[in-house]
Amino acid sequence: MDKIKVGIYGYGNLGKGVELAISNNPDMELVGIFTRRNPSSISPLFKTSKVFSTDDVLKMKDKINVMILCGGSATDLPMQAPELANNFNIIDSYDTHAKIPEYFSKIDEISKNANTLSLISCGWDPGLFSLNRCLFESILPNGENYVFYGKGLSQGHSDAIRRISGVKNAVQYTVPYDESVESVRTGKNPHFPSVREVMWRECFVVLEDGANPKKIEKEIKEMPNYFEPYNTVVHFISEKELKEKHSGMPHGGFVLRSGKTSDSVNQIAEFSLKLDSNPEFTASVLVAYSRALYRLKKQGLTGAITVLDVPFSFLSTKSRNELLKEIL
Repeated sequence: MDKIKVGIYGYGNLGKGVELAISNNPDMELVGIFTRRNPSSISPLFKTSKVFSTDDVLKMKDKINVMILCGGSATDLPMQAPELANNFNIIDSYDTHAKIPEYFSKIDEISKNANTLSLISCGWDPGLFSLNRCLFESILPNGENYVFYGKGLSQGHSDAIRRISGVKNAVQYTVPYDESVESVRTGKNPHFPSVREVMWRECFVVLEDGANPKKIEKEIKEMPNYFEPYNTVVHFISEKELKEKHSGMPHGGFVLRSGKTSDSVNQIAEFSLKLDSNPEFTASVLVAYSRALYRLKKQGLTGAITVLDVPFSFLSTKSRNELLKEIL
């Protein structure tokens, strides 16, 4: 069996999750982990995993079928994805929803010119939640979609806080309002004027010595796309407390569609996730879609795509007959 040869670009929590996920997929082979840090300072999860400098990534161009990008959406991916899409088939978890159309267009042009294939914004939202929004809306055209996150730790939002000057470390939790969830599940079909009525954000921040807490709190709360649209609470704590109380990475959420199929008939569809490890689950999604990306590229597809363009059967290691017998 020819194995899909995969590279990991970036080795934080998500990169470690991808390394682990690859080990659970026998049709895949990890070619290398690429890091901006000194490769000798990295201790991968498995002794067989090879670590290289990002400076050497182009030397591996002909040895990698899919490069999985594991950087953050705030600053990493907008810089890394265009460059890497010029040379590799890439997949990423870009999650700044408001900027996805612009980001897609840029990567699509680059990938078509380079004859590569790029799958952007893949994870659980955007990603699996996007699929369910599309599915439920198509089945129940007369209705409304609702999305609730958490309570859970957001990797992208935590990363965005850590990029602020004066922040030593930070985590951010997204918390849904219970009363808003209940109003949807009971079929009241509420209209929420903004996301402020749906969820709020709670931040735990460790400051660098001499940093101004008021300035940093203001910068967090006014950050476009990430915190500005939400009610946000910021707590400043010690690094010791952060490690003791906030070292886990649980998350989850649910997509609901509440609609009517006739005047007096209400229908509610729901898809939910409850995750002990946000990065490990997101990594598992990326790895499954890497298989689909590889197969679609073999068919000659180029440019940018999303999860909405990928048949579910392309994610599976099972044959068509197995899927018909065991899944359908």
